Amino acid sequence: MKSHASQVRISTRKVRLVADSIRNMNAKDALLSLEMTKKHGSYALIKTLKSAMANAVNNNKLSTDNLVIARLEVNEGPFLKRFHASTRGRVHGYKKRSSHITIVLKEKEQKVMKASLPTEKVEEKKEETK
Repeated sequence: MKSHASQVRISTRKVRLVADSIRNMNAKDALLSLEMTKKHGSYALIKTLKSAMANAVNNNKLSTDNLVIARLEVNEGPFLKRFHASTRGRVHGYKKRSSHITIVLKEKEQKVMKASLPTEKVEEKKEETK
């Protein structure tokens, strides 16, 4: 259950700021958290997270309630070199950065409780030992 967004036109620094807040969260909780966040990086993460959740539901027949973010990577993509006119005929260069976002979801492991023996069997065993 994986989703990858390539060459998203936003700096990795801005996306990582938001991505750090949702690491290892439940997928639904992370989606709610991102929708309430007023950072520009959250829009790219919302789109990629929804895609990963759709992949899990449609391809692997999993429920969205049991999904957890296993891995969230924000890597640098290619950048566009641009120039800004300056005084005295000079030029200052700058980079328009982009990002690669990868989200991997996994199914939450259910905790299995050990079943204890019914009280009747425990009482029977006590009587047998006497």
